[in-house]
Amino acid sequence: MQCLHAFVSGRVQGVWFRQSTVDQAIANGLTGWTRNLPDGRVEVMACGDEAGLLLLEAWLSLGPELATVAEVESTRVESDECYSGFDII
Repeated sequence: MQCLHAFVSGRVQGVWFRQSTVDQAIANGLTGWTRNLPDGRVEVMACGDEAGLLLLEAWLSLGPELATVAEVESTRVESDECYSGFDII
C-alpha cells in the first residue's frame, strides 16, 4: 500500500491541526494516523490512492486557518500495515 509519511513544522500544535488533518484525510478516502511530537511538530502517516495522498500533501502545507506551516518534510513509503480509519494517536 502506498503511504505518505510527513512531518509538519511551524505553529501546528494547539490550532486544530490534527483534527483538521483527520477531516481532510477522511474526505480524500485515506486511512492512517496523526500525532503531536514533543518537538512541536505534527507527524502524519496516511495511506491510500495517489490522488488522495497528493491532495492531503498539498493541504498539509496550508493547514487549518489558525496554523502557520513553516515546512513539510514528506516521503512516500510502502506499508503492509492496514489501518481501519484515520486516528489521532
